[in-house]
Amino acid sequence: MLDVDGTPTWEGVLNLDKPPGVTSRDVVNRVARLLPRKVKAGHAGTLDPLATGVLVICVGPATRLIEYVQRMGKTYRSTFRLGARSDTHDVDGVVVPTPDPRAPALAEIEAALAALVGEVMQLPPAHSALKVDGRRAYELARAGEDVDLAPRPVRIDEIRILAYDWPALEVEVRCGSGTYIRSIARDLGEALGCGAVMETLARTRIGVFTQEEALAPSDLDRDALAGLLRPALDAVADLPRVPLDDAALADVRLGRKVPGEAAPGSEVALIAPDGRLVALGEADGRLVQPRKVLG
Repeated sequence: MLDVDGTPTWEGVLNLDKPPGVTSRDVVNRVARLLPRKVKAGHAGTLDPLATGVLVICVGPATRLIEYVQRMGKTYRSTFRLGARSDTHDVDGVVVPTPDPRAPALAEIEAALAALVGEVMQLPPAHSALKVDGRRAYELARAGEDVDLAPRPVRIDEIRILAYDWPALEVEVRCGSGTYIRSIARDLGEALGCGAVMETLARTRIGVFTQEEALAPSDLDRDALAGLLRPALDAVADLPRVPLDDAALADVRLGRKVPGEAAPGSEVALIAPDGRLVALGEADGRLVQPRKVLG
């Protein structure tokens, strides 16, 4: 973002459209090379190399808001290839066709997908970035070591079939944080008895960040970057807002409680007179205690 006098503030978020064939870390590194040396950048939610779509990069003090972006609802579009299995549950792994697979009817697929919707326990892929005894699971899997991951609770709000032409099944998934679309493909294939792998994946939305509005990382340059940053407030778009006057703003910067009505125990966004997010706080009814001051 730019200050009122046009000076870069280096605080905010970028909504980028990750291309295929690169890691999320590669995209962050590209952004970091365009920033002043001491300005940090980090991404909110890893995408596999084959995946495309929304990758939110938090810059400067906004890196402290990564967890808030990560917990936002997400939407994906994916193509599953039925009639095959893979060690990674996608086509980047070793794909083994299922011998003489039976093509399931659309109604069977709809019923199998319905069973995967809701608050469910999902087994993450062995080839994932989760840590096992301090090491990434995919590192252990690639080394041929056993990967012992436990099922985890995830929220899957909807799985909608967009097209079906055996063996290709195109779906749209709305879900919460921590959901693996590859695991949905695996579980669907096992439920149908024919196997399934994820062939394509695009993240089309994270909260208020959509793929339609996302920028191509290759279009970024040092001169334009500051002006492309969205307000840090977008990273906490779901939080109630408490406006501050100049006196309250000074108190927040000192960590003092300020007036603000909100449900006791709720988290709120504290907004400076110029409209910028300055802190997150915890409400106790009529007052708010600043908990995370951005600076």
